[in-house]
Amino acid sequence: MTTQQIALVQKTWKLFRDINPQVVGDVFYGKLFNDMPALRKMFKHPMVGQYKKLTDMLSMMIGRLHAIEEVTEDIRRMAQRHVGYGVKRAHYKLVGDALLWTLEQGLGKDWNEEVKKAWQDCYDVIAGIMIDASGYH
Repeated sequence: MTTQQIALVQKTWKLFRDINPQVVGDVFYGKLFNDMPALRKMFKHPMVGQYKKLTDMLSMMIGRLHAIEEVTEDIRRMAQRHVGYGVKRAHYKLVGDALLWTLEQGLGKDWNEEVKKAWQDCYDVIAGIMIDASGYH
């Protein structure tokens, strides 16, 4: 990612963070489960807690994009936990699509091709770390 892309992701996430995490999570997981209903069974606990985990983890990673190596080990451990939940390599594309769609809905007029490209590149970096840590090839 370029410095400009990192700044754009961080700026738009700051706007997005003003939205209630329950709304963000409901939209994100609603899209994800609509696209692949079978994923719903991976979530055994009430989704409200998952919504907060999602926004907190995104905030942590996005806050450190300029020095992603500082949180790479945290990302790798999260990926390894996800393997235990049944996450497969193919799920990463679905999650990325749902994340970008959710961001587009939440950002409205602040969403454009430059923002989309920055977020796609951001997701690709994070997903790449996770896929590598999961042992998928």
